[in-house]
Amino acid sequence: MGVLKRVLVFGVVITMVMVMRVASHDYGDALTKSILFFEGQRSGKLPPTQRMTWRKDSGLQDGFQIGVDLVGGYYDAGDNVKFNFPMAFSTTMLAWSVLDFGNFMGPDLPHALEAIKWATDYFLKATSIPGFVFVQVGDPYGDHNCWERPEDMDTPRIPYAASKQFPGSEVSAEIAAALAASSMVFRPSNPAYSARLLKRAAMVFEFADANRGSYNDTLGPWVCPFYCDFSGYEDELIWGAAWLYRATKAPNYWSYVVQNISNLEKNVAKHTDRVGYGGGSFAEFGWDTKNAGINILVSKLLLSSKTSDVGPFIPNADKFVCTVLPESPTVYVSYSPGGLLFKPGGSNLQHATALSFLLLAYARYLNQSNREIHCGNVVATPARLIQFARGQVDYILGTNPLKMSYMVGYGSKFPRKIHHRGSSLPSVDQHPASINCQGGTPYFQSNDPNPNLLIGAVVGGPDKGDSYSDSRADFVHTEPTTYINAPLVGLLAYFRSHPPPL
Repeated sequence: MGVLKRVLVFGVVITMVMVMRVASHDYGDALTKSILFFEGQRSGKLPPTQRMTWRKDSGLQDGFQIGVDLVGGYYDAGDNVKFNFPMAFSTTMLAWSVLDFGNFMGPDLPHALEAIKWATDYFLKATSIPGFVFVQVGDPYGDHNCWERPEDMDTPRIPYAASKQFPGSEVSAEIAAALAASSMVFRPSNPAYSARLLKRAAMVFEFADANRGSYNDTLGPWVCPFYCDFSGYEDELIWGAAWLYRATKAPNYWSYVVQNISNLEKNVAKHTDRVGYGGGSFAEFGWDTKNAGINILVSKLLLSSKTSDVGPFIPNADKFVCTVLPESPTVYVSYSPGGLLFKPGGSNLQHATALSFLLLAYARYLNQSNREIHCGNVVATPARLIQFARGQVDYILGTNPLKMSYMVGYGSKFPRKIHHRGSSLPSVDQHPASINCQGGTPYFQSNDPNPNLLIGAVVGGPDKGDSYSDSRADFVHTEPTTYINAPLVGLLAYFRSHPPPL
């Protein structure tokens, strides 16, 4: 903020503007908590190092009914189903966060690696039977009709798998991307595990490509409407190949990316509300659509190689940035009066974190190649992209009209009645007796704050008018998800080590 100050210099009164740094957020504290959140989402046998101690073991028989060990992994949000599509995307983004920003994580880096390994250990199980990729564990309808702790689950834990007969290319290719990205994370510290992940990534990608088809068509009654794929599976195949190329430098993966990228331009992807994208598919990124992420990821490889043949990747990455920046003549996203980015679909903060991550990553790639972006007559420098990303993160942490944080446990004012079964019900420590399916309903309907703090959880966020109703029933705004937090981990790591400029 600017403060007027008058000083006497050689008998002349001069008015000076003293620039003071606005009090910044404690990004380090937020980073620690954003990673801790994943411990609250764990399924399976919890380790002795578990820090979120109100959570206990759950889902210990997952897969056993068909003779497969599917214990582990993460619950995606406030329910108790393991949806492998968003889980894999969350894992890819955690891995990308570590690859690009791990050097800034300090003492939180080991915890970030643990969060990734909790997922990759599970994905190794989910892809352990040749010809099958398990894509989901749990009957979502049975689960969503109950309000019970994961430790008490008595709803059907049905495993669903993709196969040659029942393709699921989008989920399989996203798992391949997660495994490939994670293999690079573990290469310095655990080369044997890294090699195992990379070998499995290649196998799963080959399965996804050889057995093309969407799991919407084969498993639709169980995966829709929860995590339907509205954008086709071609983007995940290219995304998976791009990560495999970054991990292996094998030319066949590069050829795959280049030869198939034109397919994405032909697809008319749709938002989760089935409305076609107005900003162009190159502008979309999230658990469903990978287009903008592909362009940013591949741009890093192209910019570092200083090749003159940039294909559609760098131009589309630039166009994507121009759809996001509010001053751009081609801006497509909208903004709340307080400055929060908005896109169609639920859980809006997933868009703010995912798109901000891409802008921050791209800014660093642009810096390394001394490039800037031109959006018509507007020049977007790397510093502007970083400033934009910081603005979105600061909004989430409390620089907003309500002066509240949307991360549980960060700051003095944050959501207290989040849409999350485990958080809203008494812990096993406090209530050892089982709480059955309908027994949790009074807790769901209660106006009391959740008894267990899901530290680090970022909820769906406010509405377009910057208002927020702290209501458990309003899941669009009060439910946390792994794919909101995963990109935020990288953002917070960077800002932890790069305070706001004067």
